[in-house]
Amino acid sequence: MKNRSLSFWLFVMPTLVALLLVVFIPAIMGIFYSFTNWDGLTYTTILGFKNYMAIFHDSGFLAALWFTVKFVVVTVILLNVIGLSLALLVTRKFKGNNLLRTIFFMPNLIGGLILGFIWQFIFTQVFDAIGLSGWLTNQTTGFWGLVIVTIWQMSGYIMIIYIAYLQNIPTEVIEAAEIDGASAWQRFWNITFPMIAPAFTVSMFLTLSNGFKLYDPNLSLTNGGPYKSTEMLAMNIVNTAYSENDFAKAEAKALIFFIIVGAISLVQVYYNRKREVDL
Repeated sequence: MKNRSLSFWLFVMPTLVALLLVVFIPAIMGIFYSFTNWDGLTYTTILGFKNYMAIFHDSGFLAALWFTVKFVVVTVILLNVIGLSLALLVTRKFKGNNLLRTIFFMPNLIGGLILGFIWQFIFTQVFDAIGLSGWLTNQTTGFWGLVIVTIWQMSGYIMIIYIAYLQNIPTEVIEAAEIDGASAWQRFWNITFPMIAPAFTVSMFLTLSNGFKLYDPNLSLTNGGPYKSTEMLAMNIVNTAYSENDFAKAEAKALIFFIIVGAISLVQVYYNRKREVDL
């Protein structure tokens, strides 16, 4: 038992030390610095809640928050609908379904910055050639540009999650419903969808959190322009720290950002888990 206990701690300790040094200690220090006038190197004064009060009068932060919320709502809906649709398609028995799975998943392997620059070329060069010029220089089209890139990148990833649950549905249940005369829609809505409810919980959590944290495509596609009209929360926080050189205020924004994302994610997981039980 002693040898097993020792080997367990030897195996776990590097991970615990890494979490402590990389996550927990920086998080605690960041919370403390958010109450000071920290400039990235040192601080001289403890300001209390002054940085937090300033955030609620920061029109740029509020605009970025609203833009991000709209983006998250649209992408969460579209990603889950498209991801589930792709999963239903490739789980049908036909030649080439494995090839389609690979093709649909491949965009997720491309890094965010590279993906953004690829689509920036498409939006600026290809779209200009077909008469859709200035796609990334307008708030509305810039918003939909970010949505398109996110959907293109993540749909295959969400598809894989739904596939894992779809393949665990007993075929006997579907066949029995079909024999009883249930239509394709009735089979999906009354059998398939309830049985993949856990996949919906996982997918919604991932799409929510990734939508709020999106930074790389925002940087490479629009860089927040024009005039910060497409600036999302993550970019607003980074710009506060490195462009405005206000690291303490950026830490306060990051903490509020963390609370918002954490609260929404917990409520979503709780509601969906409760719905799974009800089903």
